[in-house]
Amino acid sequence: MCDIYEHHVLVPFAPRTILRRQIDAVSNLSYKIFSASELEYFTYENSYRDACAVTYQQSKLKLVGDYPADYHLLQTAREEKYTSLFRQHLKASGVPIENSKGEYGPSQHELNVKFTDLLSMADRHMIYKQCLKEIADQLGISITFMAKPFTNVASSGCHLHLSITNIADGTNAFTGDEDITGSDVKCSSLLKHFLAGWMKYVPDMMVFYAPTINSYKRFGSSPCASTRIAWSYDNRTSSFRVVGQDQSLRIECRIPGADCNIYLAFAAALASGLQGIKDKLPLPPMYVGNTSEAHDLPQLPQTLKEALHIFENSAFARQAFGDDVVNHYATFYRTEQALYDKSVTDWERCRYFEQI
Repeated sequence: MCDIYEHHVLVPFAPRTILRRQIDAVSNLSYKIFSASELEYFTYENSYRDACAVTYQQSKLKLVGDYPADYHLLQTAREEKYTSLFRQHLKASGVPIENSKGEYGPSQHELNVKFTDLLSMADRHMIYKQCLKEIADQLGISITFMAKPFTNVASSGCHLHLSITNIADGTNAFTGDEDITGSDVKCSSLLKHFLAGWMKYVPDMMVFYAPTINSYKRFGSSPCASTRIAWSYDNRTSSFRVVGQDQSLRIECRIPGADCNIYLAFAAALASGLQGIKDKLPLPPMYVGNTSEAHDLPQLPQTLKEALHIFENSAFARQAFGDDVVNHYATFYRTEQALYDKSVTDWERCRYFEQI
């Protein structure tokens, strides 16, 4: 949540430093990036301490709501005693709120803060997560930002929205006269190149969008968490969407989960998009239909182990962030994977205890 220095020099592999350096590259091109993150979470009546005491077993955790609260007035009203406090404290912390709403899962919510420049948005996102957890702790309840808390419940995402503004006149640089096939929206070649780069380097940057073992349990759990790399116009089954029009025209990436480090996710997105602009990459055709049923589309890495292998062998990742950064995070993810591989899980006990 801050810049980290060593002997008056920014530590190169600190997440905020990594994002700063990507933003500096954009400033040299006379552009400014605006962004927003859509963060989802689950709320439980148990305190964090009590949840830990029962080892976070689903049968012993009590959801605040009994059924999906997606656009449901009564169910979200029941949870307002918590959600209203989250909004009020965030506002008092200098984080402007746009809205809050119930989400697909029981006790699942989405609370959205107003878009702003990229670094400020990342800071708002981090304050948001810390704020909700601190308030929950004081109230004797708990919040989780796990991507997939349990097998039989909805997953929590963190959709990223990005647009590029011309510094000279403040206009949206994604607008233009070029057609987006299949829609009435016009865009610039800049949008097409940026989106093409973002899509091309998803596998290389996947560990920054999905940084935990649990992250990969989210993909494929619903059509809205697609395992395929594709873009569409306002199609929620696509991993990328072009949304809005004119000055609100932007790109949405639906790949990251609520467990991502937002500084790293934004840095990965920006590095990929800028490379697309630099190389003038052509945009693949827009996909129409449910991408989860499109087996001919490129697939996301399916596990942290697979994503790590691609990341540490990626010439692009090393070019964008430097060897020190890649090696540092590769070590972290490798350690995480090794700890998981040695762990005996509840699934194994249920599967093998009696029957093997």
